[in-house]
Amino acid sequence: MNKNCLECNEKIVGREDKKFCSDGCRNAYNNKINKDSTNYMRNINNKLRKNYRILSELNIDVKSKTTRSKLLNKGFDFEYFTSILNTKTGNTYYFVYDQGYMALESDFFILVKKDK
Repeated sequence: MNKNCLECNEKIVGREDKKFCSDGCRNAYNNKINKDSTNYMRNINNKLRKNYRILSELNIDVKSKTTRSKLLNKGFDFEYFTSILNTKTGNTYYFVYDQGYMALESDFFILVKKDK
C-alpha cells in the first residue's frame, strides 16, 4: 500500500497506519493546523494565557486571597476569562480555565482552583 506524508507528500515507509514520514513533518503539520487563524484570536489567547499565569502564580494553594491592585500591577485584564460560575449561595466566580476568582469587599479577591 502506497501512502504519502500529509505534510511533504513524500512516500511513507513503515507501519501501515503512519501519516507522516518524520517527526518534523508531523510537528509542522500539527503546528499549521493548530495555529491561531487571525491576529484577533492570537491576541485574545495571549491575554487569556497571561491572566492564567497571573492567577496560577498568585494562587499557589487551592485557595488564596489577593487584592485588585496586585492583579492589575501584574497586568491582569478583568475583561478576559473563559467561564462564569454562579453558586447556589449567589456568589459569582470568573474562571480562566481551572483558575478562578471572586470579588470580595474592599477590593480583595478570593482565588480558587477547580478540581480536575
